Amino acid sequence: MTDITRKPILILGGTGKTGRRLANRLTTRNIDVRIGSRAGTPSFDWLDRSTWDAALDGAGAVYISYYPDIAVPGAAETVEAFAGLAVARGIKRLVLLSGRGETEAQRAEEMVKASGADWTILRCSWFSQNFSEGFLVENIIEGEVALPVGNVGEPFVDVDDIADVAEAVLTRPGHIGQLYELTGPRLLSFAEAVAEIGKAAGRDISYRQISHAEFTSAVATHNLPPEIAWLLNELFTEVLDGRNETLTDGVQRALGRQPRDFSAYATETAASGIWSD
Repeated sequence: MTDITRKPILILGGTGKTGRRLANRLTTRNIDVRIGSRAGTPSFDWLDRSTWDAALDGAGAVYISYYPDIAVPGAAETVEAFAGLAVARGIKRLVLLSGRGETEAQRAEEMVKASGADWTILRCSWFSQNFSEGFLVENIIEGEVALPVGNVGEPFVDVDDIADVAEAVLTRPGHIGQLYELTGPRLLSFAEAVAEIGKAAGRDISYRQISHAEFTSAVATHNLPPEIAWLLNELFTEVLDGRNETLTDGVQRALGRQPRDFSAYATETAASGIWSD
């Protein structure tokens, strides 16, 4: 056990896709974790800086996952303030969950680097699990996914790979000052991804490209919080424009193995029954 893991590891977003999995991995290894969320003990809220001190108290390291997403305006300055407080409190080991092709995310990365922290950055592509642990689930169950994305290749990354990398960089030496850009092993269009899900689920699930206006209108019917609606529009109209149509070796560099393929994710998730109509 390293000096860092002798103290609790604070996992911000500890109930989210990556944070929940990281917490499970560390707990299995008998490493003390502290869940940073509004329901955590002590409570942590990105929008209430008075909660930050108690969450940091006595921690040895922090996994930083910004809610609702590090792409939203103002996220970089908030992350900068948090990183500065952590370092001032003597907690220098910070691991930042970031996003590929997102301007605000890259700004946050630079601010963490400049904070004086012993940093590691996990810059991730689109999560495979967004199809099973997000708003797309109901579309798949209904049999049609309609998005304003054409024939653009995305290297979908499995969240279990992200959690494995996060566990490794927090518990093993040699990862300070490293930026790991995490992707899956191949490029898939959204239409191809949906087709693989349909095949795995044994169902006919179609993909339809719609206009930005149609998508914005559809999002509005869900009565989502404004920041979530903004985020979805940003991701689907800006980030998924082909800027991320490249594969990287981040998973291999961090773990010494190949990333998990989307087909394995689809097969395993279909077996859970979550996509059954």
